[in-house]
Amino acid sequence: MARDNSVLDDGDSADNALESSDTSGNNELLDRRSYLKLTGAASVIGGGFATGTAAAQDDYEVIEASNEWYTIDDGEVFENKIIDFSNGNWFGLYARESTNWTIRNVGFVGTHRYDRHAIAVADVDGNTSTIENVYMGDGCVRPSSYSSHGQCGIWVAPEHSGHIDIRHCNVQDWPNNGIYASAPGYNGNGGTVHIDRCYAANNYVSSFRLSSDGSKCTDSVAYNDGDGRYNGRCFWGWNPGRMEVTGCDFSSGSYNDAIHLGRNGETTRIRIADTQFDGISQRGDVRLTRGDGLGSNPDLSMPDGVPTSAEEAASGGSSGGQSGSESSTDDSDGSSLANTVVFDGNGTSDTTSYEFVVSEAVEPSTDENATIDAAASVDGTRASGTVADYLDAFRFDGEIERLSVDGDATVRVNGVEIDPADIDDVLDDIIVIDGSDEDVTRYEFTVSGEAERSGYDGASIDDEDAIEDGTVYGVVADWKDAFRYSGEIDQLTVDGPGTVSINGDRVDPADYGSDFPHVLEVEGTGTPVGFEITVDGDIELASDEAPEDEATTISGSTVQSTVTDGSLRFRFSGTLTDVSLINGTPTITVDGDEIDLEEYGDPELLPHAVVFDGTETAEPSTYSFRVDGKVIQAEYRDASVNENDIVEDTTVRGGVGNWLDAYWFDGDIEDFRILGDATVDVQYNAREQ
Repeated sequence: MARDNSVLDDGDSADNALESSDTSGNNELLDRRSYLKLTGAASVIGGGFATGTAAAQDDYEVIEASNEWYTIDDGEVFENKIIDFSNGNWFGLYARESTNWTIRNVGFVGTHRYDRHAIAVADVDGNTSTIENVYMGDGCVRPSSYSSHGQCGIWVAPEHSGHIDIRHCNVQDWPNNGIYASAPGYNGNGGTVHIDRCYAANNYVSSFRLSSDGSKCTDSVAYNDGDGRYNGRCFWGWNPGRMEVTGCDFSSGSYNDAIHLGRNGETTRIRIADTQFDGISQRGDVRLTRGDGLGSNPDLSMPDGVPTSAEEAASGGSSGGQSGSESSTDDSDGSSLANTVVFDGNGTSDTTSYEFVVSEAVEPSTDENATIDAAASVDGTRASGTVADYLDAFRFDGEIERLSVDGDATVRVNGVEIDPADIDDVLDDIIVIDGSDEDVTRYEFTVSGEAERSGYDGASIDDEDAIEDGTVYGVVADWKDAFRYSGEIDQLTVDGPGTVSINGDRVDPADYGSDFPHVLEVEGTGTPVGFEITVDGDIELASDEAPEDEATTISGSTVQSTVTDGSLRFRFSGTLTDVSLINGTPTITVDGDEIDLEEYGDPELLPHAVVFDGTETAEPSTYSFRVDGKVIQAEYRDASVNENDIVEDTTVRGGVGNWLDAYWFDGDIEDFRILGDATVDVQYNAREQ
């Protein structure tokens, strides 16, 4: 293909023109809310800081180009997307007015054909933002009518005042610079850019372009091979400079020299080391420092971690089989955990202590050249340590649920600096309820602060466990439950063979409040009302004196009685599970608060009983009957409740051996059969007897 040098031979597309016109024409901005409506996407975030992870294969969304910009907000992570230009439209990512954003795992598929940039960005609040694992290899065909400042792959706007990391990007065949990042230094707010482990080919004007003091291009490859749409500079360093190029490989092909430095007679400062290239052109006052390792034999193979297709980028893959995050290429221990957290004490005068808890797994790592500190501790999903003028790094899966940092060290998650104050502090104490295969153990405890489930020491995370206003209820058998908490344990009740430890020490639940911490009161309304109330712990009378009503019976977790004018009070452990009533509705309170009877099943107490007694027979008996009302199994007269007995609507079928079966019912028995010698006792209005 002929060299395209008929326009902008020097590539002097004005940065100020870019600033004013890159959103001209159809300049509708699509914000996050609009985008979620457009794509039907939803973000699921846990209770702590939600981090981005590499997506599983094909776990990405496809956005069809719709002639609009998508606006990236402060702190937003835009990831795992394919932007499809095949319908002939354009679509751009716009982050020129935000900070602490991330563009990750994004693939542009199809040829871009408009006078628009694909990505236009800045970090405007002095923080760090990131572009990583992006495929832009299908390029752009310059339209027949175009401005002198469109069609960039990635453009960094003059208002950039923070730092942007651009890594693992594949940028080919763009007509106005592949990565155009000179505006902040030349005529902007001086923000820095680090181009790292990127791959660029056949871009016009330049593939990589920098200018601001402190910007870098490292371990990247750029070349022209004559097979693409354009030719251009591999690297162009503008004034004022103090830039750095290290570990790069550049080949200009038919273009004049791979590296171009300076512009318009102004001073440009740059250091180049460990880089292979085929020539340097200098213009104006260039202060070039040549380091070691320079040569003219570039290796043009793709750096590890760069995606080779839009699908590979969007699914989190790369040419090196890595996730596309900076830390993934520094991973020397072969970790399979997707996310990184780094505690960076470099430049601080005092030590910083830290502690954090994740939802799934965590392990020490050497990301960002960290050393694995023997003093740092990892215990299950919890890690802690101290940094001074060095950094500690960890890999993890899931979310950071808790984080406490005491000191001035910087914290980065997946390369993005975060504020620890945005994440809840770590809960310091741990309680473990260890079950037994002998029987189930029910437990309840109340703390004066907060409580949350934990996977500590291999404990299960059971959604059936309830946490309500500092009170926790649950059940264990041959497993253990664990909870982190703050404050003090005010009450602890355990019913069963399980044991309890707090911060690793075995404790006696009797030392923590009453065995029966709750008060149940049933108050009459002037007419006799029968009731049966069940809890999932134990229940007893609130006083040692027997009630005046001799019909009151208590069997483990169930109490049956009648109340008229006065009230009956009971103490219990666990929670209320069932309430049944007959002939009225008394007032029932738990710990002083009236309950809503509709929350406890059918409150109607069935009045009649039928009992099958096989205790005096030598052989089992079978039976069946049908009523014209309701029927349920019962423990009346200490009868057993056998899961093999069948209750279907108003019909019952069962069998009895040397035990009792009993049922509550209302209405009349319409059909009845028994085979065997068991006795049958039908008692109408049995609860009144």
